[in-house]
Amino acid sequence: MSDEKIRQIAFYGKGGIGKSTTSQNTLAAMAEVGKRILIVGCDPKADSTRLILHCKAQTTVLHLAAERGAVEDIELEEVLIDGFRGIKCVESGGPEPGVGCAGRGIITAINFLEENGAYQDVDFVSYDVLGDVVCGGFAMPIREGKAQEIYIVTSGEMMAMFAANNISRGVLKYAHSGGVRLGGLICNSRNTDREEELITTLATRLNTQMIHFVPRDNIVQHAELRRMTVNEYAPDSNQSNEYRILADKIINNTNLTIPSPIEMDELEELLIEFGILESEENAAKMIATADAEKQQEDATGEAIEAVKKGNIEVVAAKKKKK
Repeated sequence: MSDEKIRQIAFYGKGGIGKSTTSQNTLAAMAEVGKRILIVGCDPKADSTRLILHCKAQTTVLHLAAERGAVEDIELEEVLIDGFRGIKCVESGGPEPGVGCAGRGIITAINFLEENGAYQDVDFVSYDVLGDVVCGGFAMPIREGKAQEIYIVTSGEMMAMFAANNISRGVLKYAHSGGVRLGGLICNSRNTDREEELITTLATRLNTQMIHFVPRDNIVQHAELRRMTVNEYAPDSNQSNEYRILADKIINNTNLTIPSPIEMDELEELLIEFGILESEENAAKMIATADAEKQQEDATGEAIEAVKKGNIEVVAAKKKKK
């Protein structure tokens, strides 16, 4: 298969949003319908493939390169492992915390994989990228035109939406030079108020779609504890079907857009509209009310203390007369 036919996608999102879990469950469902998948983990934690490989973490390209002295001393089969449903898995890895740039691992890994034929005979290459687009290394799949479709995992929580907007800025920055496009927002539900409606509205503002709303279900955690995707652990469950629907939407997605990130004021107005944030006016009123209640409470307390003190003085005066 020629490289031109490979669809290169990337999952981005705020740290802790469930990005790796969502991506692995979705990719497992894509493999179920015969799609040949390569996962390139771009997180120093090397947890982008653990549910596919049923292991804590696989040996990373950067770790092995450090051991051998050079990436040229690594064989492809040492870092590329077949997992559930034949999904190929590789982790870029990263340096020790606080030392060096983790983005280096991504660049090294992708170049190594391309040069050694890892991208042959696959339909999809999926990059699972750490957190926000704030570092050039983590933006590398976008910047170098590797990832052509970006899917942002978000939720109705304020910081997840801030991150989604910020990631959209990163996509926009390289949309014209690298040809990258936004494929949509995936709402990984946190059961917040009006969540589906909120993320649908945010998607519209960002000139994209909410490609799927993934409901919250504890079966995801049950599967994770066993280092399995829901698709493998409970294939007949409702949650497994949700990932199948998302997989089908991604496979058939043609709604690829250049995003239009919004200003912080507009995002805050949206959060106020949906009751996530209080407006400054309402917040000021709440503070004023709380202050007034506190003053009233303090005044009442002082009055009670004064009465108590007065009673004590009266009793003392009576005892003195006696």
